[in-house]
Amino acid sequence: MWKTIFRLLFGSDRQKTSSQHVPKTQSKVASFLPKRADKSVASTSKHPTGSTIKGKCHVIDGDTIFISGTRIRLAGIDAPELDQPYGQKAKYEVIKMCKGQVITAKVQHGMSYDRVVAKCYLPNGIDISALLVQRGLALDWAKFSGGIY
Repeated sequence: MWKTIFRLLFGSDRQKTSSQHVPKTQSKVASFLPKRADKSVASTSKHPTGSTIKGKCHVIDGDTIFISGTRIRLAGIDAPELDQPYGQKAKYEVIKMCKGQVITAKVQHGMSYDRVVAKCYLPNGIDISALLVQRGLALDWAKFSGGIY
């Protein structure tokens, strides 16, 4: 019975030529997709450790901002995601802090989800991460901050 169904669906009288054969390890879809570049290599070479990025920022969430075409992860803290409790509040607090200000980001070692990791400062030298922790909207991530917050 299964052979009959198989023949009806796939037609057993057709012979596959070698050009029609696709190895099981190669996906038909994956064969024509472009190869993905490693973004972490490009981002770190563009902004090496110790370099500075300055400019007005766009706030993505409580621990991610965007300056001059670069996604930046605030170093040493963990803020809630937007869909978690206090996530929206953390984002709006960063917006209030940074609105109209020129932010200075000092690039740290490493990448986080295609984001440059940096310590970010307001024009008066105050660390944005420290303010978020002080206001209870982010946690000190001691593994990455060394416990400074």
